[in-house]
Formats: sequence, C-alpha cells, structure tokens
Amino acid sequence: MEPLTLYLTLLLVGFVLIGFEIFIPGAILGIFGAIAWVVAALIGWRNFSEPWNMVSAGGLLVFGILTFVVWIRYFPKSRVGKSLSLQVNQTDYKSHIAEKLAVGTKGKAVSTLRPSGIASFDGKRVDVVADGEWIE
Repeated sequence: MEPLTLYLTLLLVGFVLIGFEIFIPGAILGIFGAIAWVVAALIGWRNFSEPWNMVSAGGLLVFGILTFVVWIRYFPKSRVGKSLSLQVNQTDYKSHIAEKLAVGTKGKAVSTLRPSGIASFDGKRVDVVADGEWIE
C-alpha cells in the first residue's frame, strides 16, 4: 500500500474509532483510534519530505488536542450529549430510608445475618447489621 494512502486511511480510521467511542464506551475504541493516529504520524514522519513531516506530526498533535478540548467543552451541551447523560438533579435522592428503631428493640432474624441481613420488627422487614458476628 502506498504510504500516503496508508497515512490517510489511518487518520480516517482513527477519527471514526474515536467517534464510535461515544456510543460504545469502555475506552477500547478510543485507544485504538489514538494508536491509529500515532502510527499515521510515524508513517508521515518517515515518508514525507523534510518540512512536511514536521507539519504532519505537529498538525496531528494540534488536531488531537483541539478535538479533545472541543469535545470536553461542547459535547455535553449538544443534543446527543444530553441524551447520553443524566439530567435529573439527584441531590434529594435517598437510596434507603432508615427505620426509626430504638436501640435494644427486640426482633427476629428473617435471614442469616453475616453480619448484614433482614430482620422482622413488629411484622416489618428491616435491613439490619449485626455487631460483627454471624447470627443464624
């Protein structure tokens, strides 16, 4: 394959892989896209004449940094960014409402407490934690 064709192909593949990272999170595609850009820079460095190899490497560096800055600054505010992120205010969210039980209240362990489990107090099932020991 011609070096220029390989160079342009790797640039395009890197850009597409980094773009797909939006929809398939996990950093795998982004890492492969970045590797494709680095390999394209190396191919450009070795195969282009003297001033153009620096222009290629510098351009890729500036383009990568600019893409990252634009991504961080503008993507979360875009329509796609808003649809992929949580927009609900979670400050008042409570995952668990603690039962108001006095210390020493008697109950019965419904499940094995290892040390946490479920106990019954006056017919109500409550999540409880034992003081370090398993309770059968």
